[in-house]
Amino acid sequence: MIPDLTPALRLWCAARRHRLERRDAVAAQARTLLGLVRRARATRFGRDHGFDRIRSVADFQARVPLRRWEDMWDGYWQDPFPVLENVSWPGRVPFFAVTSGTTGGRTKHIPVTRPMLAQNRAAALDLLAFHLRRRPDSRVWGGLNVMLGGTTDLSSPAPGVQVGDMSGIAAAAVPWFARRLSYPPPDIALLPDWPTKLDRLTADLPGRDIRLLSGTPSWVLVLADRLMAATGAETLGALFPDLEVFVHGGVAFGPYRARFEALLAGSRAECAEVYPASEGFIAVQDRGPDEGLRLMADTGLFFEFVPTDELDAPTPTRHWLATAETGRDYALILSTCAGQWAYILGDTVRLVETDPPRLLVTGRTGWSLSVFGEHLIAAEVEAAVARAGADAGLDATDWTMGAVVPARRGETAHHHLLIEFAAPPSEPAQATFRTAFDRALAAENEDYEAHRAEGLDAPRITPVAPGGFAAWMADQGKAGGQHKVPRLIADSERFAAMATALVPDAAGP
Repeated sequence: MIPDLTPALRLWCAARRHRLERRDAVAAQARTLLGLVRRARATRFGRDHGFDRIRSVADFQARVPLRRWEDMWDGYWQDPFPVLENVSWPGRVPFFAVTSGTTGGRTKHIPVTRPMLAQNRAAALDLLAFHLRRRPDSRVWGGLNVMLGGTTDLSSPAPGVQVGDMSGIAAAAVPWFARRLSYPPPDIALLPDWPTKLDRLTADLPGRDIRLLSGTPSWVLVLADRLMAATGAETLGALFPDLEVFVHGGVAFGPYRARFEALLAGSRAECAEVYPASEGFIAVQDRGPDEGLRLMADTGLFFEFVPTDELDAPTPTRHWLATAETGRDYALILSTCAGQWAYILGDTVRLVETDPPRLLVTGRTGWSLSVFGEHLIAAEVEAAVARAGADAGLDATDWTMGAVVPARRGETAHHHLLIEFAAPPSEPAQATFRTAFDRALAAENEDYEAHRAEGLDAPRITPVAPGGFAAWMADQGKAGGQHKVPRLIADSERFAAMATALVPDAAGP
């Protein structure tokens, strides 16, 4: 029997919401940056960049240029790895999250410090604070909280240093009072093989008192299908009637929303979005769907916003919360309590409000298509997939899109969408989807609309067999956990290889 810790959570959450309502986010960001600089001034990075002379955001921006992960790795982290002692953050870095990112194949080791783990916990608690505001009768800590992540097994390449999946690092840092609420148990969580883990979860989860479920939507759908096939239940609501919240993040939720609303029928559950990254927990949902996510302005991250078209300029404009504008797409830049400084995260965002700060994730700096001058970004294609799915009565579970450039006479230039639906679509439904998708893209993007009028062919739609994307991800060594299918692939050879693997006869024009 799990003791209900929700009353204690409710007291903390009420106090936290009161503080947030009174907090000046701009002032909090300025204090955060100067606090980070002060703590790191004696590190190698701090000495190299004159941290002891930084007194303002402007000082910091003048002294610290923008860097990508590769720049931090090559310039500061690679030589001493795995022992980073006073390099870009004081003390020894105890954890490294391993990720290949979402747009490239190079394995990355992301430093994770104990202050960063505290920042992650603070963001998770803020999410629950807003959930309790919407659900005053919540009992979310009266049952199990499930995190569908990768293996929690960590390697130890040096004394006091552990390396592995971010979900494993998070599991190792669960506070003592929350351990009885956490699921899966170690004997399942440590499994590195995703199919084996799925089998164990499918056998073990039915009958459990699940209150919170979190994970990337596509992987949760795989588990949900397995659970319903094994139990005969028609919904997750029937299996877990006390489920209160499904926490999702990492990909746009629009194309998945209808499917999850059906899956959660019969439960009290709401869907709540988060914006996590290995480099820090950036934002959480505090209002309704599609109203933006609340930026974590006071928990150890400093945010800058660079116009996307200036990211690779010699002297890009660097906004922060005091100067950034709503309604404009920016590349998100982080400085963190794990020793990333003016770090190009790789995501693009759009502020929808500044007081309190709230944003939408619009894509990746590497997730864009402009092969024909169309300048499509992931958010626009996500919206078009959702609109077309609704028009055609189809539920998309995963997809990726590339561009096909004519290689021979008689071929046409077009976009190619590889898409997996919850059920195989009929020919009429596919035709409806294709027409609606094309129309929605034109409505989202004027450049696309203009190129369609000038001769760009309608997009090609190729259904992928159910489970196809999961199998492809497994072949790439990225099964389960927080791994995400790349949404837009500008590299034609890479896209063609992916298309051939998913649908062997789909790669050609």
